Amino acid sequence: MKYLIIGGAGIFALHTIKKILQLKDTKKVISVGRNRERSSEAFTLGIGKGDDRYSYKQIHLTFEIDFLTDLIDTYEPDFIVNFAALAYATSWNKSSRYYDTNITAVAKLCEHLYDKKFLKQFLQIGSSEIYGGTKEPAKENSLPNPTSPYAVSKLAADYHMLSLYNHMGFPTNVIRPSNCYGSGQYMYRVIPKAILYGLMGKKFPLEGGGKVLKSFMHAADLADAIITILHSKKFGKIYNAGVSKPNSIREIVESVSKNLKLDFNKFCEITEGRKTEDNQYCIDSSLIKDELGWEAKITLDEGVDEVVQWVKKYQDI
Repeated sequence: MKYLIIGGAGIFALHTIKKILQLKDTKKVISVGRNRERSSEAFTLGIGKGDDRYSYKQIHLTFEIDFLTDLIDTYEPDFIVNFAALAYATSWNKSSRYYDTNITAVAKLCEHLYDKKFLKQFLQIGSSEIYGGTKEPAKENSLPNPTSPYAVSKLAADYHMLSLYNHMGFPTNVIRPSNCYGSGQYMYRVIPKAILYGLMGKKFPLEGGGKVLKSFMHAADLADAIITILHSKKFGKIYNAGVSKPNSIREIVESVSKNLKLDFNKFCEITEGRKTEDNQYCIDSSLIKDELGWEAKITLDEGVDEVVQWVKKYQDI
């Protein structure tokens, strides 16, 4: 099987590529990203190194889509996974760029794929942020409540994919992951940031006391969910994928402090919370469990330890 991973330089894509390369029937994995491939193994994790089944191509989804379509026609991938997106909470600034990348570019790409007989499935990586703040775990058919232009753009892309399936049978699915983490993640993210602060003996700023609830899932579990959907032969479906219960940011930082053997109360200082942050992001993943047999397996403490080992290995580079 041949796979094309768009947005392949991102850390969650890399964890997925790692899992795909472990499959016995994988013949080729082409990773596409808008930037040059990173030179440091700290952020590539050495994935694909020395494996002639793997290659990385620098192509910008929005501005070089003709190069991407030429690549597709050359390699004829069985599966395409689209991680590519502008994905920042500050999408009110230059929001049109979010729509250009997260909706328009995706639509253009799919139009090129309509008649491609080699394509077995196109998987769009969605976002659980389309549900907004939730009092109860959101299901796939829950009323969307996007609270940023970013979330609006992701929701529009989801609906676009479903319309393609419903109208012409385009072989597509959408996965809406919960918040994810793992080795290789940018250091401003809460888990690697807390680990680095702990190792450096600095006080960690706990915004709003860490009351916000989020479903944090390890990237390896996301990779398993993606592969499960790709080989399901079920199309036109949206699947949530997350852990069974959310954790507060405080609980996440407590897991870090426990791993590093730090006194939580001395490690953290309470700071003001973000004004526009929702109080709870929580999704119901029962559909993917019931239909495809997938569920997250890595516990928070196990996942945190994996990131701790990564930060310790590379903190001095």
